[in-house]
Amino acid sequence: MLVKPEEQLKIIMKGVQEVVNEEELLAKLEKSYQLQTPLTIKLGLDPSAPDIHVGHAVVLRKIKQMQDLGHRVVIIIGDFTGRIGDPTGKAKGRVALSDEQVKVNAKTYFEQIFKVLDSEKTTVRFNSEWLSKLTFEEVIKLAATTSVARILERDDFQKRYENQVPIGIHEFFYPLMQAYDSVEIEADIELGGTDQTFNILMGRTLQKHWGLEKQIAIFMPLLEGLDGVEKMSKSLGNYIGVNESAEVMFKKVMEVPDNLIIKYFELATDEHPNEIETIKKRLEKGVNPRDIKLELAKIITNLYWGEEETNKAIAYFETAFRKKEIPDDIPELLIEVGTDTMEAIIPQLINKGLVKSKSEFLRLVRQNGVKLNKEKITEDDLGRILQNNEVLQVGKKRFLRFIK
Repeated sequence: MLVKPEEQLKIIMKGVQEVVNEEELLAKLEKSYQLQTPLTIKLGLDPSAPDIHVGHAVVLRKIKQMQDLGHRVVIIIGDFTGRIGDPTGKAKGRVALSDEQVKVNAKTYFEQIFKVLDSEKTTVRFNSEWLSKLTFEEVIKLAATTSVARILERDDFQKRYENQVPIGIHEFFYPLMQAYDSVEIEADIELGGTDQTFNILMGRTLQKHWGLEKQIAIFMPLLEGLDGVEKMSKSLGNYIGVNESAEVMFKKVMEVPDNLIIKYFELATDEHPNEIETIKKRLEKGVNPRDIKLELAKIITNLYWGEEETNKAIAYFETAFRKKEIPDDIPELLIEVGTDTMEAIIPQLINKGLVKSKSEFLRLVRQNGVKLNKEKITEDDLGRILQNNEVLQVGKKRFLRFIK
């Protein structure tokens, strides 16, 4: 049973950066409610980068909210378009993916997206089902639906053209093929990040050309990472991975800058807009942002790991970072008892990710940022022989236990 259109609209519009257009969206929701017929929600995935973090999941969370409202979700894996590679935001052409690469990446995608979406209520399609069957005549007709001038409106193509960077004619077909997906499944709504604006709006153009009702285009903002400045990115190290352990995820959410707490509630959780308004008012009244962030960390971790793992993560965080005690479940490093010194195992600390370099480790020692068995060490201690079951702490949050 679909809920009333006004309530649906409130939930759908939470955190949205832009919608084309809201009036048409409400009309679709009203018609859907009257007929008690779900809308078809489309998300296209180019299986070229299968590692998903919370920033990528912003669109998936919005789709999950619409799925919970009773609508039909269709995920389109761009196995055919992936052979071209999405040129969006690229300074030069993309290397095409092989069929084998597409299959491997798609499998990884499924494992991650179904941490967000309900697999039993999600239809997965591969666009090779229809794109590979188009005749050359049909491809020519598809190309005739738009002009070169329109394609060159894309910033990436425009810059490459002006800088005399080659653009393959086949790259012009990428937005047309992605848009044709919307024609094939008769999408009512398509979602994407703001970097997909051109491709998604092209879907509206083609649907109109084919005499179909135009899809609503919903664009979600890019989510800043833990540095609070750059968009979340694995390469920048400011990300929260959906496959990271509950303990790591919880701890990372606690590192979200205070000024982004509400944005994370809007984009990284499924909380109702009314609840988020209450949280805003609590912050305005002076509630400690750390307390609100604790709630945020619980909610986000629970979304991906469930209640049991979340409770373990809370206990770990309380022990390691609030009570300043040594947690039980920490990484271990095999050492030669009676031989290895602190200085000798620095390369292994780098491999374990406790420090980035020897110079960083030595700097932290000088700044009293390294402890052995809860006691601060100095440079004079670097030659000390390590013993079994001793615990090293680097900074506030990194622990390692030595074992023989």
